[in-house]
Amino acid sequence: MDVVGILEAASLLVSEGVATGNDITASDVWDHLAQDEWEVALGLLQELGDEWTAPPGFWDELELAAGALGLERSRQWCSWRSAETRAGVIRAELVLRPAGETFRRTPITGAGVLRPMWDIGNRTDGGARALDIARLWVEFAGDLAPGAHAPVRLLPLTAARWRHLGPGDRITLYESAVAGGTATILEVQPPSAPS
Repeated sequence: MDVVGILEAASLLVSEGVATGNDITASDVWDHLAQDEWEVALGLLQELGDEWTAPPGFWDELELAAGALGLERSRQWCSWRSAETRAGVIRAELVLRPAGETFRRTPITGAGVLRPMWDIGNRTDGGARALDIARLWVEFAGDLAPGAHAPVRLLPLTAARWRHLGPGDRITLYESAVAGGTATILEVQPPSAPS
């Protein structure tokens, strides 16, 4: 299927009545497709995907389109969102410790590459602290420097172990034996598709 066909298929999945805060709808997507403005149409579909619980396959279609257009960061984002339909959404405000207080001296890459360990309150059978792994996506930025803070999204390796978290909970990031930062949970949504 070509890019136009992929974007058309994705736009057909958008529920009637879904609109962004700027009143963008699937009709606007079709207008841009008719004018061969594929990147704009893809961007609008991504915005629309944030406004409702997209069905399984929506983000997969957008990932294919972004890949065909050579938009790597957009492809990665759509892949991430597809994974969130199966694992759920966890958003948090992350504050990294300054460079001199931890082993990290360089920024964290923001596109979901880093898979740090997290203290989210789980314990082993013996009562010791158990660390859990989750990939990290920095929202609205390409990276996050030591000492900085930003909203992030987390994609747990084992989503069921994270289900007890809710807004306001604090969790701790570990890349070594020393805590590398703390995060306050902003939002938790259950999966929208079977895992």
